[in-house]
Amino acid sequence: MRGVGGTRLERGVAVRPQRIYPDVEMAERSSIEWTEATWNPVTGCSKVSPGCAHCYAEAFAERFRGVPGHPYERGFDLQLRPDRLEQPLKWTQARMIFVNSMSDLFHEDVPDEFIESVFSVMAEADWHTFQVLTKRSERVAQLASRLSWPDNVWMGVSVENQRWTCRVDHLREVPAKVRFLSCEPLLGPLRLDLQGIDWVIVGGESGAHARPMKADWVREIRQQCQERRVPFFFKQWGAHNEIGQRVGKHRAGRLLDRRIWSGLPVITRTEVTAPTPGSPRRRVVGIRLA
Repeated sequence: MRGVGGTRLERGVAVRPQRIYPDVEMAERSSIEWTEATWNPVTGCSKVSPGCAHCYAEAFAERFRGVPGHPYERGFDLQLRPDRLEQPLKWTQARMIFVNSMSDLFHEDVPDEFIESVFSVMAEADWHTFQVLTKRSERVAQLASRLSWPDNVWMGVSVENQRWTCRVDHLREVPAKVRFLSCEPLLGPLRLDLQGIDWVIVGGESGAHARPMKADWVREIRQQCQERRVPFFFKQWGAHNEIGQRVGKHRAGRLLDRRIWSGLPVITRTEVTAPTPGSPRRRVVGIRLA
């Protein structure tokens, strides 16, 4: 629907058209090891804990601050992107989608109504699996009863050191089908209560100012996961290798004790495909994601 001055209306919100930058507007494919695509209906954020100190998303966005017409013309200032809300509905191939790799959906400046709109799209696009990750766990717990939690919406919290394990308690209050932890960048040893947790991701920090991660920290988390039979995913060493030498992310790799750990939750659900004329909407199958 067209509005005033060349704007268009998306779900009741006026959106002004801008130059298209395909490399940053949407990512139907992602290099993040534990997902397949990214979707950013919100961009920009602010720091809340030590894991935010060297934020990759901020570094990326600030490169384009002041570039006229660029999606990150305002750098890493928080912005709602209502024109992106319906992107997943246009992706007909089912995939795992990381929600807001360039922000935090539960940031205090994102209105409740906008969060509800994002959840509405995720429920509608039920052939995808959405992975929502936040550091604002208290707000997730507060809003949980107002949101719909279909099986295709996974909810996770970031836990970088022992100080922030309180986020795990908040996560347990959320009625998501899959609850997961992202211990990245891992900045210290963790003793975790994994009751009600379905998946744990661990990774080191990359970038120019990366802090090293100790191998013992990773092995201790892996041991806790094995004891509770929680899938363990080791994403990367980061800029430093297993013995703490700075060698760069690619050289450091993701081998832990000579193997790759890519555990994922095991779920059985209805396989859903995007609607096409004359085709069946869904068929029931067992899906193993491990």
